[in-house]
Amino acid sequence: MAFGVKTNERPGVRAQVRYARVSAYKAREVLDLIRGEQVARALEILEFSERDVASIILKCLESAIANAENNNGIPAEELYVSACFADEGPTLKRWRPRARGRATRIRKRTCHITVIVSRLEPEQLEVLRRREELTGRARGNRTAAEARRQRVARSRQAKAEREAEHEHEHEHEHDHDHDHDHDEVDGDDVLDAEIESVDTEADEVAETEADEPAEKEND
Repeated sequence: MAFGVKTNERPGVRAQVRYARVSAYKAREVLDLIRGEQVARALEILEFSERDVASIILKCLESAIANAENNNGIPAEELYVSACFADEGPTLKRWRPRARGRATRIRKRTCHITVIVSRLEPEQLEVLRRREELTGRARGNRTAAEARRQRVARSRQAKAEREAEHEHEHEHEHDHDHDHDHDEVDGDDVLDAEIESVDTEADEVAETEADEPAEKEND
């Protein structure tokens, strides 16, 4: 995979991933979700997508945003995904052994993913700012990307806390079962000791009864 910046007939700032080891069909299914969305919303969609190709497209989109900010001086909150598409790449041919000495062909598809971001129109920016003011999302100088990063960080922290709590409960249950096993063993030892003491007393009584007739015969 290689990232790059190209200037073709379509306006906007672009980034491209070449020779991605995924089929163009699978990439297009995810690209259809972010086309026309603002970059903050597109990043959220890709961040929580369950498709493996979403991670590749996420890196491509972040590269396009960085190109727009560093090379063109466009803030990230004023960008949206104006175009995104996936072109077919070369197909790698492999063989898989089958029954009776036969073989079947495996086609490992590749594709070239392109993401183009553009600046929103002034009217759209005005509507966006008014909407943020009405919903209370505009707080100081915090951008949409920073807000997204904070939400993702809070989500990951909460997930880590839940996993740590689950591990602690598992260890507590394991220790409780271990102590219970020790109690059972101690109870068995006490029972064995009681049985031995009863057997000893029975033997003593038997010896005493055996001695009494001998004493009477001597008398």
